[in-house]
Amino acid sequence: MPRPLPSLDLLQVFEACGRCLSFTVAAAELGMTQPAVSQHIRRLELALGTPLFIRVHRGIELTSAGAALLAPVQEALATLHTAVDRTMAEPARELLAVATDFAFATYWLMPRLERFYRLHPRIDVSLVTSNRAQVLLPADVDLAIVFGDGRIPRAESSLLLRECVFPVCAPGLLRAHGGDPQAVLREAPWLQLKPAPGQHWFDWQRAGPRWAGDRAAVAELPAFDNYLLVIGAALAGQGVAIGWQHLVDSLLAQGLLCRLGRHRLESPLGYHLVLPQRKRGRPASAAFVQWLSSELPRHRGPTLDSGHG
Repeated sequence: MPRPLPSLDLLQVFEACGRCLSFTVAAAELGMTQPAVSQHIRRLELALGTPLFIRVHRGIELTSAGAALLAPVQEALATLHTAVDRTMAEPARELLAVATDFAFATYWLMPRLERFYRLHPRIDVSLVTSNRAQVLLPADVDLAIVFGDGRIPRAESSLLLRECVFPVCAPGLLRAHGGDPQAVLREAPWLQLKPAPGQHWFDWQRAGPRWAGDRAAVAELPAFDNYLLVIGAALAGQGVAIGWQHLVDSLLAQGLLCRLGRHRLESPLGYHLVLPQRKRGRPASAAFVQWLSSELPRHRGPTLDSGHG
């Protein structure tokens, strides 16, 4: 087992004494008294079991053991100082709290965040997720991505993604109905999302009659309380879901879900980027907004000074 090293304080005092060859001068340099310096050297000599200095008429001189120790101690202290200076010179990591709903975080934001981290390795994004409508943003939130009309008190917002929906199901469910999209819409369960106060997205009451026409009597499943469960049920082949384009596009690309026909509905609502007025001016927020704009090449990019206030 390696022998324990003397404390850094003792080694720093030894280095100053060995360089100055004077306890008095070393004490002044270190902001210590001369007796305190002498005591530190005695403790170090006791720890090492050998004298490091000899007292002479006009000061001190290094013993052979002290001379052999001085250069390695100076080199080690110089390495420590360099490492500390480098660490202190590096910018501190910033934490950016972004609020959104579970579905947007899971299906849109999380798969893209790695690209943000590559551009901004000193910014850590903390996702604050909820199923509730964001009417008032929590005080610790820097940005929010909120579904609705973008009207949030004491905040600025800009449209990020407009609501666009169409019916989707698992490929196996479509095959089970002979590959006929209209048969699936008429005969398979509709996967319902429980309505939440303040959130007026498309539901089956509005979309169903437009897409399915005459609907067969089908035993519907209980409504789900978040969109992740709706999509999970669709992936499992349990029924038809209303697919929000920007949340299910990757599942469609992977062949895990398929669209049923060319049905499509759009509304003025959508996902808005919301910036609380109290959080304006943060460089991390500006970096995140700029990155979002680059992730939306086919859409108007968000800005910090547009939208409803």
